[in-house]
Amino acid sequence: MSTTTYEVIGMTCGHCVSSVTAEVSKLAGVDDVDVALVQGGASRVTVSSSAPLPLDDVRAAVDEAGYDLVGESA
Repeated sequence: MSTTTYEVIGMTCGHCVSSVTAEVSKLAGVDDVDVALVQGGASRVTVSSSAPLPLDDVRAAVDEAGYDLVGESA
C-alpha cells in the first residue's frame, strides 16, 4: 500500500473536490482519494494506492479535472 499527498491549486468548492476525486480515482491501483480543500491556496489531495503512482499520471488526471498539480507534499 502506498499513500502520497499532492498539492493542487485552483480548487474552490465541493464540485472541484468531486471532479478531482473522480478523475484520480480512475487511475489503475487507486484505492482511496481524500481531498482537504483550501480555498485560495493549495489543496491537499491524499491518494492511497496498491503501488506508487507515476507523478505524470496523477498530474494528467488532475489536469483533466481542470486544476493544476504543483507537486507532492511531505
